[in-house]
Amino acid sequence: MRNQGWKINKKKVQRIMQKLSLQVTSFSRKSRKYSSYKGKIGTIAPNRIRRRFKTHIPHQKITTDTSEFKYYEVDVKGNVTMHKLYLDPFLDMCNGEIISFGIAKNPSVKNVMEALEKAIDITSDCPYRRIFHSDQGLAYQMKAYSSRLKKELILQSMSRKGNCLDNSVMENFFGLLKQEIYYGIVYYSYEDLKSAIERYIKYYNEQRIKERLGWISPVQYRLSLLPA
Repeated sequence: MRNQGWKINKKKVQRIMQKLSLQVTSFSRKSRKYSSYKGKIGTIAPNRIRRRFKTHIPHQKITTDTSEFKYYEVDVKGNVTMHKLYLDPFLDMCNGEIISFGIAKNPSVKNVMEALEKAIDITSDCPYRRIFHSDQGLAYQMKAYSSRLKKELILQSMSRKGNCLDNSVMENFFGLLKQEIYYGIVYYSYEDLKSAIERYIKYYNEQRIKERLGWISPVQYRLSLLPA
């Protein structure tokens, strides 16, 4: 409303919503969190971020993780089978923008590496040394992943084992996505779920406003930081 020129207090909006019985439907987590940790099989990078998530420099601090989604398929006999989809996004800690992502039917290093290449290219305009943060998942320990970062002089950072708070920025994004388009909704094909996630990421980046960004979207915030 402020972006449209309305001068209104947040508490007044809350009162109006209560009067009109407008409430957000909340869903709890339906299953355990997906974990790609398979033990120490490669490089374990130090935790360089150490929960210092804030930065005013776009494309300097990037984080990533993998999340799992379920969908269902019904055959001609009416039998229902459950399948899974995996999302690998790269998020800019400066404004919360998803700068690249991969979607696949199986957790794969290939999917992560393709999203990584896009993230490296997009963040190449950063005037400072970049940090790419993750957990200790299988793909992030692989030599291909760590070597690619070293080649670009990007510092690799990892959360401590079993400590999701070390990557809470990414966890918060997954929580929002699942709360707003996944929990309480049943998807009956891979393509439907994939399309819903792609649409949400576009909406999240370009339209979904954030209080910490001054009630503008991640893309609007990034553009506001560009020199006049």
